[in-house]
Amino acid sequence: MKTSASLALTAGLMMSAGDALADSDSKLASQPFVRPSSLPYALPPFDRIGDGDYEPAFVAGMAEQRREVDAIAHDPAAPSFDNTIVALERSGTLLNRVSAVFFNLAASNTNDAIDALQARMAPQLAAHRDAIFLDPRLYARVQALYNTRRLLELDAESARLLERYHTMFVRAGAELADAQKAELRQINAQLSELHTQFSQNLLKDTNAAAVVVDERIELDGLSDAEIAAAAAAAQQRGLDGKYVITLMNTSGQPPLADLKNRAVRERVYRASITRGANGNAFDNRAIILQIVGLTARRAELLGYASHAAYVLDDETARTPAAVNAMLGQLAPAAVANARREMADMQQLVDAEGGTFELAAWDWAYYAEKLRKARYDFDESQMKPYLEMDRVLRDGVFYAAQRLYGLSFSERKDLPVYHPDVRVFEVFNEDGSPLGLFLADFYKRDAKRGGAWMSEFVSQSGLFGTRPVVVNNLNVPKPPDGEPTLLSFDEVTTMFHEFGHALHGLFSDVKYPLFTGTSVPRDFVEYPSQLNEMWATDPEVLRHYARHHRSGEPMPAALLDKVLAAQKFNQGFATTEYLGAALLDQQWYQQAAGPVTIDDVEAFETQALQQAGVALAQVPPRYRSSYFAHVFTGGYDAGYYAYIWSEVLDADTAQWFRAEGGAKRESGERFRRMVLARGGSADAIGLFRAFIGHDPQIGPLLERRGLAEPGR
Repeated sequence: MKTSASLALTAGLMMSAGDALADSDSKLASQPFVRPSSLPYALPPFDRIGDGDYEPAFVAGMAEQRREVDAIAHDPAAPSFDNTIVALERSGTLLNRVSAVFFNLAASNTNDAIDALQARMAPQLAAHRDAIFLDPRLYARVQALYNTRRLLELDAESARLLERYHTMFVRAGAELADAQKAELRQINAQLSELHTQFSQNLLKDTNAAAVVVDERIELDGLSDAEIAAAAAAAQQRGLDGKYVITLMNTSGQPPLADLKNRAVRERVYRASITRGANGNAFDNRAIILQIVGLTARRAELLGYASHAAYVLDDETARTPAAVNAMLGQLAPAAVANARREMADMQQLVDAEGGTFELAAWDWAYYAEKLRKARYDFDESQMKPYLEMDRVLRDGVFYAAQRLYGLSFSERKDLPVYHPDVRVFEVFNEDGSPLGLFLADFYKRDAKRGGAWMSEFVSQSGLFGTRPVVVNNLNVPKPPDGEPTLLSFDEVTTMFHEFGHALHGLFSDVKYPLFTGTSVPRDFVEYPSQLNEMWATDPEVLRHYARHHRSGEPMPAALLDKVLAAQKFNQGFATTEYLGAALLDQQWYQQAAGPVTIDDVEAFETQALQQAGVALAQVPPRYRSSYFAHVFTGGYDAGYYAYIWSEVLDADTAQWFRAEGGAKRESGERFRRMVLARGGSADAIGLFRAFIGHDPQIGPLLERRGLAEPGR
């Protein structure tokens, strides 16, 4: 997942230009955000940043940008590309610096002070953005340039920048009447507060919903290391002698695959799916209804039939009908596969003398049994060969070296925001510096769930900045002295997020608006999902899959079984994903106007039934009350993007295999033609130029085992 750290004008820009504020306001002169960082690559000086530094920097940054934007809007000179569009790109340096740090840490290392400030700042930042994009004088200058754009003789990237700014202003409501603008401002302020509240509620309820287990015997099936981690989690909460199973952000939880105690499995499952809907202080259901109502009204103001129509108009999908057609094409085959898988597992239950019908909390457990029966291995056999540091260095970094010629050097001399964070300097094949990569892989109560990539500094030719990117995972931290052994899902996630990191690191654009992952949401997952292919590439897998004690490679027989099992359980995986993607669309395809939904659970049930994916044993990957992607994470009406992007990914993976796998020349072509371009060109145009044809769905259907026999 890709997230944006900044809420300033162009979202996530980190400039190195000087600030007049430092000279004019002596009270702020010692603040860590006032001037660009002097550290390598302008890495934020985390050792100098305190919770009290954010608010004055936000206030000063907004004031500074308003002065800059007012000067542009009231410039007596006729509008030009440089004095209007480039000037907007240059504005807001201080605000962008503080935003990038604050919103990254609000997600990965929050506390009560940060939570409180985020709640206070969200509506102010929304109002600040509205003040810029709803300024009639400023829009008049942008519109004048847009109307004469063919006479300006701009280069391709500059021409696209002008077009994008015009689109951004229009989509922000610049052409609305004053009364409509006033209502839009109110809606945006309310939504900013609700999104923040949803996110904070979810983190608190996820922590509160952790399952406490009294006896070690109840954890039978978990490894000694996993039980030790559960004991350590309990001890951290003052529950010495007990065990705590912490929760991930998805419906399914990793321990469900191994726990033999069915009652404990059910407890874990029910704790997971009721988060945000417990009737406690962290209940998100009323917030969801407010968000849906407000986004529907905003869409109506802006002339769209629904919020989904508004969102998708600026994505590669373009329309809800196109998304519905894609998801609808996949759903029947996925559900049919899931039903076959369910029948096979029910046979296992019956053969073992079970007197129950397979339930959602049983699926992962019996799927592992079935995997072992069919392929003579289970996930637990792999873990000893998947030690985290070796996966990173000899897997993720190794694949990047083979494909792109990169090298990595760990920097222990630079400050970090948490002791678990590691910093790596990244170099091109010729030894030239590329940027910094921060790895924040361990789960903690102060970090939201899931995995994501973000940026502290973005690449920009205009400002001469190189990227500083961060990957966040949520791997349970073992007790001191114990190795961190990953599940294969966690390995795949590490490769996925590093695909986003590469997109940011390889950015080679002039304008900050186009940097790195600043592409349509249904394109941004394409490079990251493509990077997952190297996790199972035989050569790469052999290189990193080594026993954490002996260093012996994973036995060839086990490796062959892992590769043979890649299509296993794909009915479940596809159905749970489609359930969430279809649920997202159902919420946001509500017709513009008053929303009459009053029961979140009833709406979910009806939506899943209508879409044909209502299987009790296969819940959506996210239920609404903890669906952070779409109610706080910027993927509203956009969760379909993963499968949409996977069409491009599967097609491209087929191309890479045909070209011989992880070859240097193939990687260089992908870097130059796709990754380096960011948002500076049409996304699908970049794909077509790289691969030579329109996207084809066949490779995706084949990968997921959904292709019709004989095709």
